[in-house]
Amino acid sequence: MRAPTGEQFELHLSHEGRTARAIITELAASLRVLEIDSVAVTQPYPEESLPPFGCGIVLAPWPNRVRNGRWELDGTTQQLDLTEPARNNAIHGLLRNAPYTVAERTDTAITLAAPVFPQHGYPFLLDTTVRYELLPGGLAVTHTATNRSTAPAPVAFGVHPFFRIGEVPVEELVLTVEAETRVETDDRLNPIGVEAVDGTRFDLRGGRPVGELELDDAFGDLTARDGRITHTLAAPGGREVRIWQEEQWGWVQVFTTREFPQGEGRGLAVAIEPMTAPPDALNSGQGLRWLDPEETWSASWGVEYAS
Repeated sequence: MRAPTGEQFELHLSHEGRTARAIITELAASLRVLEIDSVAVTQPYPEESLPPFGCGIVLAPWPNRVRNGRWELDGTTQQLDLTEPARNNAIHGLLRNAPYTVAERTDTAITLAAPVFPQHGYPFLLDTTVRYELLPGGLAVTHTATNRSTAPAPVAFGVHPFFRIGEVPVEELVLTVEAETRVETDDRLNPIGVEAVDGTRFDLRGGRPVGELELDDAFGDLTARDGRITHTLAAPGGREVRIWQEEQWGWVQVFTTREFPQGEGRGLAVAIEPMTAPPDALNSGQGLRWLDPEETWSASWGVEYAS
């Protein structure tokens, strides 16, 4: 029987005593499994399941929400399909239900491709790819978009992975996010302002146990070192997952849920979501990359595991 997420693309690496394994799905190019040195560092989901809470999917040509699904283009209102009807928003781009095709594949890497066709509220044609490459101790992911339209097109990327460290209870993991500001939101999770995290429950710079957190929030003004922004998830005893993003990924969404399917029950999970633009970027313009016709843009992020 065919899986709801289509074909499962499995990658393997073994190098100088380190191993890595990943499974990427045809649907939404979702990162369904990532294991480093036989330790699960992302929250997996069953092959017979759709990605719960968007687990591991690629978000393009925008991440997060567009308020009411509406934005203005050259004085004309564009109306996207409302894919978050409970909040009257469009959410997570246009490829979450799209199949990807294999453009290139080796034992340790795969490049998947999917077009974005002109449609309700987004009158542009794009070619997009995502490349997953296993490395000793980690994974590198590179997204590209090429504008095949005759006019400039707005583009942003995001991803939706959930992280863990083996069998360590997620409640015990300590999350550190080097962010100075948080995007304030209304009751529909649309942005209404920006606030400094100093002195608030949103200050994750010193590390906070995930069990204490209740978040569905975007963070900005991220601290970069040597050209990379890094967030960490640490287990008691020193093991650590590092989620890195290039500086052009200027925002990160942190989402916690206590309803993530786990075995026969549900439990706590934490998503750490690099984004090149904040929520509602099609309206604010923040972080959008306007690609000229035939222009290509690429941006990378990745995961490292240290034991």
